[in-house]
This record gives sequence, structure tokens and C-alpha cells, in this order.
Amino acid sequence: MTEVPVQGGGVPSRWAQFYALTKPRVVQLIVFCAVIGMALAVPGWPDAAQWQRMGAGALGIWLIAAAAAAFNCLVERRIDARMKRTSWRPTARGELSPTQALGFSVALCAAGALILLLWVNALTLWLTLATFVGYAIVYTVWLKPTTPQNIVIGGASGAMPPVLGWAAVQGSLGPEPWLLCLIIFLWTPPHFWALALYRADDYAKAGLPMLPVTHGNAFTRLQVFLYTWILLAATLLPYLMGMSGLLYLVAALALGLRFCWFGWRLWRRYDEALARRTFWFSIWYLALLFAALLIDHYVPIGIR
Repeated sequence: MTEVPVQGGGVPSRWAQFYALTKPRVVQLIVFCAVIGMALAVPGWPDAAQWQRMGAGALGIWLIAAAAAAFNCLVERRIDARMKRTSWRPTARGELSPTQALGFSVALCAAGALILLLWVNALTLWLTLATFVGYAIVYTVWLKPTTPQNIVIGGASGAMPPVLGWAAVQGSLGPEPWLLCLIIFLWTPPHFWALALYRADDYAKAGLPMLPVTHGNAFTRLQVFLYTWILLAATLLPYLMGMSGLLYLVAALALGLRFCWFGWRLWRRYDEALARRTFWFSIWYLALLFAALLIDHYVPIGIR
């Protein structure tokens, strides 16, 4: 998901600079998917203790996700400075020093870890820290600058929020959260490659081997199209496994076919405006798909 630069003239406040490091729009979607995982882990309406764990879990996951985002800004500050999309970040502009960014990231991570350990459970803590390492270290430091499959491989850490949410409430894991993880994992490539298509020059300038840079525009468009169909198939699994009902199935089909339509149009003929629309639709797609899962979860069984 793209970020929105701080608006207004002059240098933003110190608070705004630190807040921008957390990539708030990205983290909001992460926490949203984690909360969906929490809700689906409870057979009925959560009791008081479950509500407490859900609240503490959401806060802890938010803090560690924000810490990973801040660490990403620190590591990529020189790359960000060369890219139009990210040159506004406080670390790229030198408004925050590496020491300040690192200290902020460590403080957020420590606070989130303490909350998860004391008020949630150790499983959620270790899974969330592993996700931090997967995104901030494995993806940012290793995969992103070395392989055009960075999004595919690194997408595993970005797909973890429902698993974290499920673990926060249940204290254990079954097949259901991993199925939700699979959906986000398959959603990630067409989402980011749609962005990369109209930002290819930016990535090339920064020296990052994104798929449009290494394999070309046409190949990337084909991959986006193919992934939308694979994603559609995966989103039917919750219904086929009895995890959801007809309401979700209808939403998954409607949203999935719409995404495939975007992918088909993009594959047949490239247009920058269409690539932008595909990217922004992909964000709404994931949010609405998981919202449909949540609503379906609370629909009476007889209606489902």
C-alpha cells in the first residue's frame, strides 16, 4: 500500500515525522486483518476476557508492525531518497537521523513485545517478532535488492496478520488461520506488481530488481493476470472447508472476478491509469474480502 506524504508547507512537526515512519496506512490494513483473525478464532461473540486479549493483541501487533515499518525506512533511506514515491520520508530527507529512527523502532518493538508477553501469550509474541524479522531483515535487507521475486517470497511475512490474530485469542493454531495467510500471500504479487508497473522507472533509478525492471512490462502484466485467477481459487477455500457461508462466497466471487477483470484488461493493453486503478482496487479488494468474512461469521447459521 502506498503512503501519503505529510501535507502542508515547511518542515512537519517532529511528531508527524515519527508518525510517518510507521507507515500508518499500511499498518492499519495489517491490524485490520489481524483483528479479523481474532474474531474468526472465536466461535461466537467474544467474552470479556477475549475482548481484553483482542485489544491487547491489536495494540501489540500494531506497535511491532509500526516498528518494522520504521526500521524499513531506516534501512532504505538512501534508496528512498532516489525515488519520487518515497523521497518525502523523514529519513530520506534527513529530518530524522539514523539513530533517532533506530531508537524509535526499538522502543515501539519493545513496547509491543511487552504487551503481547504480559497480556496476550508467548506464541503471539514469537510469531509477531518472527514477522518483524521476516519483513524488516529478510525482505528489506536481503530479498528486495537482490531478486525480482522479492514480493513473492517476502510476502510470507506480510501475510501473517490473521495468524497472529488467531494465535492471540486461541493460543494455538489450526488450518484456518493459515488459509487466511495463503489468501494474503497470493494477493501480494498482483497488488505490488500493479504498483511496480507504473513506478518501474522509479525502481530502476533506485537500482531495485522489481519484476517490470528485470522482465519487462508485458511479462509483469501476464503475472498479474495469472495471480488474480489463482487468488480467486484460493478465496473459495474458506467456503469449501466450511469456514464460511454463502454470504462470503458471493462476496469472494464478485470481488475476485472484478480483480480478474482488472488483470485481464491490464494484460491485454497496458495503460498507466489502469495500473493505478488496479493497484488501488487491490487494497479495497482485500479489505472488503476480509470484512465479508467477518460479517459472514456473525450471520446466523440458518441464513448462511
